[in-house]
Order: sequence, then structure tokens, then C-alpha cells
Amino acid sequence: MGEKKDEGKKEEKKEKKDEGKKEDTNDEEKKEEKQDEEKHDEEGNEVVDYSNVEVPSSLQSLCRYVETTLKPQGKIMTFNIEKEVFGADRGTFVLHEDITQFAGMEEIGATVVAVYMRCLYDILREANMCSMVGFIDPAQVSANAGSLTDRSRIVASRLQKTDGEQIFMMPYNPGRHWVLLIVRAKRETVYFLDPLPGNRVVDEEGKNTVNNALKIYNSHIGRPGGKAPIWKTLPGTPKQPSSVECGYYVMRFMRDIIMDPSLEFEKKFAKGKDQAPYPQAAIDEVRKEWAEFVCLHME
Repeated sequence: MGEKKDEGKKEEKKEKKDEGKKEDTNDEEKKEEKQDEEKHDEEGNEVVDYSNVEVPSSLQSLCRYVETTLKPQGKIMTFNIEKEVFGADRGTFVLHEDITQFAGMEEIGATVVAVYMRCLYDILREANMCSMVGFIDPAQVSANAGSLTDRSRIVASRLQKTDGEQIFMMPYNPGRHWVLLIVRAKRETVYFLDPLPGNRVVDEEGKNTVNNALKIYNSHIGRPGGKAPIWKTLPGTPKQPSSVECGYYVMRFMRDIIMDPSLEFEKKFAKGKDQAPYPQAAIDEVRKEWAEFVCLHME
């Protein structure tokens, strides 16, 4: 009888323990369901919590504007890039997806890069360097923008405005990757800066776009065009740590170059094969400047 009684108690304890486990499991499931509900709005759209995201304060402000205004009201941010930046007035717009991708250090598109070039133009203007450095619109010359002939003409049009030793920065995307081309028309020299490690070369389409543009430029200034342009790869740039940072690195390359009034970027980036990545603080500086400029256009 004693043994049966003990067995009954053990069985009772086991049942209570199992019930406790079930309750714990149910509580966990309810907790997860609640967290999942908090991550989505009434329409089922994902809601991003930016409170714990480590981003510059200006970018956090922009993210809050996305959640409180742009997404709920279905708005976009529109503004104008003046003629002096790319050679022609250009209206552009930033979508809420552009901002959230930028905040999350995801892949970025040509509009995001072009907006940062507009920020850099202010730095050039303040330093009286506009006659030394010009920009070519990445949205008009990357691989998915029109025909190769059209792109070459756009590049040539910018080069025709060159003043002596002026260089032109041309962020270029051959397809889901950003590189930086720097065109020095007077010397018929093109520099290639790639944030990916390894012995990289520019793709043929990008090369043909610029080479054809230089032919048009030579014809415009009456210079014999029999000589092939010189292409120089600068392997000493910092290298991106994974597959998504290329756009941020190209933006930082441009910033580093114009911050040196001597423009000795060839010397700076010529040496070294396996360079370390930029510290995150260097990339965040670029993100902060981009966000501050875009914040000026919040309604």
C-alpha cells in the first residue's frame, strides 16, 4: 500500500510538472505572438523599431519621420539638385525604403549616392575647389541607364566643361556593385577604385563608356585621338568587410579625396593589396552628413 501511495504522489507531481511545462510553453508562445504583433501595424506591414539601432542621431530623426509621416501618408521626399552639381538641373526623390535601407546598412541605389554627391558639392564650394573637382551623375551613367552611346555622350558633356587639371568623379554600378571611376580628361587618364578585395578591373562596358567619352572630348578640343586612354587601378583603398557596403565605401572614397586640397589620391591609394576596412565611425560620418542634408527637406 505504501509503495502504491508513493507512486501515486510521484505520478501527481509529474502531472503537475508537465502542466507547468505546458503553461510555460503557452506563456512563451503568447509572448512571441505579442512581440510579433508589435512588429507589424494594423495593415500587417512590418514596423521597424529604431530606438535601439546604432545610427547617427540625424539618421534616427529621419527614420522617425519615415514611421510618423512618409509611410502613413504615402509620401516621398522631393528636392532639386542644382545644375552646377551634374551639369543640368535634376529633380530627384527619396523613398522611405531608401532611408530604411540606408539606416540598416543595406545595399543602396544611385539616388542615395547622388544625394551624397550633392552634399560634397557644398564642401567643394566652401573650399573654392569647384574648378578642381566635378561630378558625373551615377544614375545616368551606370550599366542599367540607357544605351552605351547615350552614357558616353553624358560623360563627354561633363568632360567638355573641364578646366585644366580638373578631375571628374563617376560612381559606377555595373550591376549590384559600386566602384568609383575618376576621369582626368586633360591627361587622358582614368583611375579605378574598387572597395572589393582582390585584383579587380573595370568591366568592359564601363571602360567603353569612358573611352568613347574621351574620344568625343578629344574631338571637341581638337586634340588627335589616336592614343588609348590610360587606365590605372588604385589597389590601396580600404576594403569592404562583406558584400553590401560598396556604396558607402564609394561615398567615403569621394569624401577622402576632396578633403585633401592637393588631390593626391593617386599617391594615397596606389600602394597595398589587402587594406583593412574603414572603421564604422568613418562610414557613420558619411551617413550622418547624408541624413542631415535629407532632413533639411522634411516638411
